[in-house]
Amino acid sequence: MSLDAVLSRISEIRSQIDTLQNGGATRTSAAPGSTADSSTAFASALAGANGSTGTGTTTGAAAAAAVAPAAPATSVDAGAGTVATGSGATGDDVVADAKKYLGVPYVFGGTTTAGMDCSGLVQTVFKDLGVTMPRVVPDQAKMGTEVGSLANAQPGDLIIPKGKGHVVIYVGDGKVLHAPHPGKDVRIVDNWYKDSDIATIRRIVPSAQDAAATKAAQAVSATPTAGGTDLQTAALMSLLQTGKAAA
Repeated sequence: MSLDAVLSRISEIRSQIDTLQNGGATRTSAAPGSTADSSTAFASALAGANGSTGTGTTTGAAAAAAVAPAAPATSVDAGAGTVATGSGATGDDVVADAKKYLGVPYVFGGTTTAGMDCSGLVQTVFKDLGVTMPRVVPDQAKMGTEVGSLANAQPGDLIIPKGKGHVVIYVGDGKVLHAPHPGKDVRIVDNWYKDSDIATIRRIVPSAQDAAATKAAQAVSATPTAGGTDLQTAALMSLLQTGKAAA
């Protein structure tokens, strides 16, 4: 979608929001001007932007759910089936911290700058960010949430091949960061794994994209109707631009 098309669509959506707020369309049972009423209008507009339709009334809570991902656990400990948000770290932070260890030699069982192995590197990086991770690859492979394929991988995700004998950190643009094997040091290389080689891809903390979407949705839901349309439009633009960048 071109920038002009995005801006044009946002203008249309803003008009829809204004119409709903001024009583030009059926409202929900929420009182006029309430936060729930504003969220409903925004969710309806967002559904239109995505080309989806629906019947029935959308509540304020459902509107928030339509905009934001499900709220992940707030724990700082990595857990199976959940994304840990307690530290505030994102996938971009994982990549930035991991880069501090470039050049550190591979040492089996190591977890320090004197030497580290693949899982020791992963554990150390997350520890730096305040997130507790298991020590060995098979246990690390159970943490976080499953990412369906390499096409959906985001910076900071962990890629674990079949056999679970290694782990690499995806840094984006088809590259990974890892501690390879004895005689090598921590480095960034082109990802050589195919989906058919991979046992699992794990997201331990929110991706930067998910964190931005959640923050935008929270700003919208916390804003009263009066004067809130501009913030809603800004949040929608952020989401649409994120989708454009990912396309």
